[in-house]
Amino acid sequence: MKAAIYCRVSTDNQEREGTSLHTQLENCLKYCESKGYEVSHRFSEAYSGLSLERPELDNLRELVRDEIVDVIVCYSLDRLSRDPGHGVIITQELEKHSVKLETVTEDVDSSELGKLISYIRGYASKVEAQKIRERTMRGRKARAKEGRFCGGGAKLYGYDYIKVSQENGGRRIINETEAPWVQQAYQWLVIEGLSTNAITYRLRALNAPSKSGKVWSRRSVQAILKNPAYIGKTYAFTCSQAGKKFARPREDWIEIPNVTPVIITPELFEAAQKQLQVNVDNSPRNMKQEYLLRGHIRCRHCGRVYMGGVAKNVWKNKTSLRSFYRCTGKRKMCAPVERCQNKGWGANKLEAIVWAKLEEYLSTPNLIKDELGKQRQDVENLSIFETDLQQIERQLKAVDQEQRQLLQWALKGFPESQVEEENRRINKARETLQRQKAELEAQIRASEDSVVSIPKLEHIIELLRQQLKDPDFATKRDFIESLGITIWLDGEEVEVKGTIDPNIGCIVHTPS
Repeated sequence: MKAAIYCRVSTDNQEREGTSLHTQLENCLKYCESKGYEVSHRFSEAYSGLSLERPELDNLRELVRDEIVDVIVCYSLDRLSRDPGHGVIITQELEKHSVKLETVTEDVDSSELGKLISYIRGYASKVEAQKIRERTMRGRKARAKEGRFCGGGAKLYGYDYIKVSQENGGRRIINETEAPWVQQAYQWLVIEGLSTNAITYRLRALNAPSKSGKVWSRRSVQAILKNPAYIGKTYAFTCSQAGKKFARPREDWIEIPNVTPVIITPELFEAAQKQLQVNVDNSPRNMKQEYLLRGHIRCRHCGRVYMGGVAKNVWKNKTSLRSFYRCTGKRKMCAPVERCQNKGWGANKLEAIVWAKLEEYLSTPNLIKDELGKQRQDVENLSIFETDLQQIERQLKAVDQEQRQLLQWALKGFPESQVEEENRRINKARETLQRQKAELEAQIRASEDSVVSIPKLEHIIELLRQQLKDPDFATKRDFIESLGITIWLDGEEVEVKGTIDPNIGCIVHTPS
């Protein structure tokens, strides 16, 4: 039999619980050898067991769906999932494709009573994982208040990190190779007034070593220029849940003193922050410009979006601005290896071409009227689907309540055969409801994708008729949004597509 091994740890409990990836893999390999299994695939990752979206787990499930393996081997059930709902999804998927699930440390009982026990065990494991997360957070805050690093963030460009286990550890020391580049970047910004992009290109041109060994990116340069750690100020708990640095309220930060030596003087750092703001204020892209087709243009050559931009022209001490649309694939930051060769367009010319085509389309009211009728039918179907989905979700909650009650029966010593029979009925009902729910959700997604906002679209069409040949920017923009317009550019061709009509028209013009 072909076997796939799956190993998982969460970064918080890896060594404390003795379930490191290496230990799990070693035990799983011994287990497969004792069973005579041929190990064809191995998957290992550090991810929370409360998430079903894990890269290696996704690869494993793909193998199951393709029926490439016969058995999945894990160190224990909670390595596969700590969420009982996710556990049900995975085990049903395995059963559908006749793939066995086996663990090294416990028996996986496939009986109805065994499934019930596994479900409850998974629920308890989820609660325990939440407790571990809460205890870990308390511990990290305590370490920060004691002046020690907690979790990630110890590695920073310009410094090396001495681990807590080493002598005089738990702190950063200056990296003599990287620190001069940090100072140089600040001087380029403050003294020469270079933009973040210009500093990035200069670091690349001078082959400055990066922390990762990869090519310098604008984001990494900007992070260096904004980080107060370079003046010896180190903080913990500055990130939001989305991972954005310094996004939490200032009062939530915890300063960790005396762990980061100074590379930049406070005066230079403050001057850098002011220059960054000046660069932002003076950037042409931040000058107020209205782009009618913003977010609706795509490149036929590379598939990327076109973005709006502004070019400054200076002649005889007079400054003029010219707005344009350009493929993001032409930017070094987006395509450092091979840049897109598709042409840019003057914003005024392209917007005039597209709006002329939309005005032509508006002159065929019968076509729009017929399509709106179809859209109304889709809206009615969507309402029915949503009502049915709410009913299914209520029934699923009732089934969960029944299963919790069944656990109480088992604990009170009800006959095993009676418990198994009732659990079999509940599982069958849940499986049917989950299948119906998945079908309804798919139908709702399909309907939502094809439905435009009919009242809004009708209102906009009426406004366009009232304003005749001179509608304002907001009305034009709303009309384009409501139709779901996409403009594809390919050399001299401009193709306009929409939600109501996928082929509104194709025009040939020369870009300016």
